[in-house]
Amino acid sequence: MARVDPAVAAARNAVRAELAGLGPDGVVLVACSGGADSLALAAVLAFEARRVGRSVRSRGHTVRAGAVVVDHGLQAGSADVAERAAEQCRSLGLDPVLIRRTGPMLDDGGPEAAARGARYTALAAAAGETGAALVLLGHTLDDQAEQVLLGLARGAGARSLAGMPRARGIFRRPFLGLRRAQTEAVCAASGLEFWTDPTNLLPDDARSPRPQGRGGAPFTPLRSQVRGRLLPVLEETLGPGVVEALGRTADQLRDDADALEALAADLLEEAQVPDRPGETVIDVAVLEGAPAAVRRRALRMAALGAGCPPTDTTARHVDALDALVVSWAGQGPVHLPNGAQARRAYGRLFLRAAPPGIPDGKTGVLPPSATQE
Repeated sequence: MARVDPAVAAARNAVRAELAGLGPDGVVLVACSGGADSLALAAVLAFEARRVGRSVRSRGHTVRAGAVVVDHGLQAGSADVAERAAEQCRSLGLDPVLIRRTGPMLDDGGPEAAARGARYTALAAAAGETGAALVLLGHTLDDQAEQVLLGLARGAGARSLAGMPRARGIFRRPFLGLRRAQTEAVCAASGLEFWTDPTNLLPDDARSPRPQGRGGAPFTPLRSQVRGRLLPVLEETLGPGVVEALGRTADQLRDDADALEALAADLLEEAQVPDRPGETVIDVAVLEGAPAAVRRRALRMAALGAGCPPTDTTARHVDALDALVVSWAGQGPVHLPNGAQARRAYGRLFLRAAPPGIPDGKTGVLPPSATQE
């Protein structure tokens, strides 16, 4: 019996666990860019989809496995890269293999946020078209470590530092426990040549044209700078194991955040009093005695319920809401994102969404920051 490469074995075990619940009629898609991580995932999915549930007592069954390639059109030659990725997926036996091209993307969070939103929209639509129960994403432990460091730099709260979840809705990330070097080893063992996105490299390392940022300078995402500059310095200074430690931190904080948010939801339910039309009303006395970590999360949930976008509702907004509860001195209303407003009167907090006709984001006196809870 031929010896299986250790990286291939680890990747297969990770994907096998995600497919275990699919029946013979199940459909699963992989999001494939042609990069090492997603191409390795496509190869492993093609293998494991033929043996779901296999054991010493069962021959298992086959599920239908396909791929989705999303082309944002942000780089010269991106259509060729997408076609090449699709060809590689077909050669692995994946079917269907879909290419989805997104249109112009605008987002206040920048091109990375816009592309990410468009990508998930396209993937969800492809899953709906094919009846897929799962969409597999190729994020690795290295990606998770980068996510945690970016959250630390923003001064973000526990939910952001918890990084990417292994499962959310139909999306699964089976490779979150694997290093990027392992996915490259899977490609090598499978005879697959992967594509390297030039924006994932530092400018001096890029060998192909890069998208332009403001002023016409080559665009280098912050994540790529964390990958190419910060993580190597941390490994050199603190020793090996930094990436694994950051991954463990994310796992622990995710458990903490889940528990605190469950408590906050219960607290908010207890504190809410019958709403008036278009307004959320909260009993301040119920919130006052709650631990700060739970109370502040409940207030953020209330703000979101009043129409505040999650990405724009920052720690500064939550601080102002919290002051209405624990530092009440007759202050005026708190202006929130998207034109929402909160005020205190008669021992109650009143949160109201923006009246019709008020431009989004133009009424707040507390400007959004990059700090998010």
